[in-house]
Amino acid sequence: MRRAPLPPIDQRDKPVIWTVSVSRLFDLFRDITLEYDELATIEPINLGFDDAVRHIRERMATERCDAVIAAGSNGAYLKGRLAVPVIIAKASGYDVMQALARARRIAPQVAVVTYQDPLPELAEFATTFGIEVVQRTYATEEDARAQINELKAAGIKAVVGAGLVTDLAEEAGLAAVFVYSASAIRRAFDDALEMARLTQLEAGRARRAPASEPARALHGLHDLRGESVAMEALRQSVVLYGRSPATVLIQGETGSGKELVAQAIHRESPRSLGANRPFVAINCGAIAESLLESELFGHEDGAFTGARRGGHAGLFEAANHGTLFLDEIGEMPLALQTRLLRVLEEREVVRVGGTRPIPIHVRVISATHCDLEQRIAEGRFRADLFYRLAVLRLRLPALRERAGDIAGLAEWSLKNALAALGARPQPNLRAELAACVPLLQRHGWPGNVRELRNLAERLALFLAAEPLQALTPAFMLDVAPELAAAAVADPAPAAVTAAAPPEKAQQQQEESAAEVLARFGGSREAAAHYLGVSRTTLWRRLRAT
Repeated sequence: MRRAPLPPIDQRDKPVIWTVSVSRLFDLFRDITLEYDELATIEPINLGFDDAVRHIRERMATERCDAVIAAGSNGAYLKGRLAVPVIIAKASGYDVMQALARARRIAPQVAVVTYQDPLPELAEFATTFGIEVVQRTYATEEDARAQINELKAAGIKAVVGAGLVTDLAEEAGLAAVFVYSASAIRRAFDDALEMARLTQLEAGRARRAPASEPARALHGLHDLRGESVAMEALRQSVVLYGRSPATVLIQGETGSGKELVAQAIHRESPRSLGANRPFVAINCGAIAESLLESELFGHEDGAFTGARRGGHAGLFEAANHGTLFLDEIGEMPLALQTRLLRVLEEREVVRVGGTRPIPIHVRVISATHCDLEQRIAEGRFRADLFYRLAVLRLRLPALRERAGDIAGLAEWSLKNALAALGARPQPNLRAELAACVPLLQRHGWPGNVRELRNLAERLALFLAAEPLQALTPAFMLDVAPELAAAAVADPAPAAVTAAAPPEKAQQQQEESAAEVLARFGGSREAAAHYLGVSRTTLWRRLRAT
């Protein structure tokens, strides 16, 4: 039975729902949409599979969507690849029986072709009513085409199925009966409305939350940009890992987006649903050992000189029922590694200076740019902690390993950088960038996506100041002379020398990090900029001296 319609709401608060379909399902979606005009802003997208995923990800970078409705294999494909809730329209048993009745009026032998799983009740139904029904399943479009061809060869004249199946059946000259009814699509619209309202409610709670509440994950699956095979595999791993409560170790170079991936895993996890659970992050290489222990585990009143009166909850407590992201885990001192291992094993934390164990339920995601197995061999990292942190492992591709993504990332970053300056991109920006792509692809990108984003901000500043300036390779080299340097095999030294003229590079190599820091009056930001490294890398170099 269909739910009672929800009351009309303010136009500005209307849920935004996109329907994704091809062929005859598109027409059915369009007809039902008219009934929901007062309840939601609904837009049809006449695309499928990869085309639909690419289109939706691109639009979600700048537009809001509360839910997506799709069906069949197309819906299953979208569900594992989008950060927005995907409602799958499903045919009821009554729909199937009606479709079979229509098919039997066409031909005595009928086939039902479904996506992945057969209909177990259908065999019993066919036996009871003396109907000859052949059941087939498919996983891909080619698989479906093969099933249709086999059915035709076997003498089947009528096929019942969803849009892809009926299209292929008609292609093969068979009678096709569409399995979805209007009532099935209405149920999907009602479910999407309910999901969209819940999404809006949680978003409203997040906006009203006081500043003292724990941090939340701001980035999701749609922020992992790129159409390369490596990025598609990464997004699929993020969705898969989101379903598990196990620890995750993310390995990747500086600037490759490790925290972005950690947030996306959290957003795909049930831990981030319902109560909008916390995502808390800390850089283990940027905090002194004496402070890191207190930050992670908390401390009791009077635990040490300068301890906060009344004590202080640590980040494990702040992340309770959520996710704690430990960035640069390879920089954690050995003494704290032992404490961390105990917390992970016992699922409880004892504050510094305290004796009372505090139960916690936290998923730990850690990240590192270094080779932890090498550090284990050197005695600088505990092997038992490594295996406890690395139940699930994820390696992020360097930007130079997915050169085909550089053009799209550069365009997206430049448009965002221009928008931040209140400037509009030129209409031919994409064409101008295309001429610069060979220059961008030859660069080694030691700073990965972060370096590309920083370059885009630099370019945007000059383009906003000179609106008539064309984005040519010569102009880009003027603004970013590091692009003229040949790519090097080792990205670490490249970060020091690529952005500097030869004489400056020589000077950088001769000066220690401490000397550069002193020359800039103790300003770590200025010293890191001069050396062409991140502040975290600068901190590591200072600790190593």
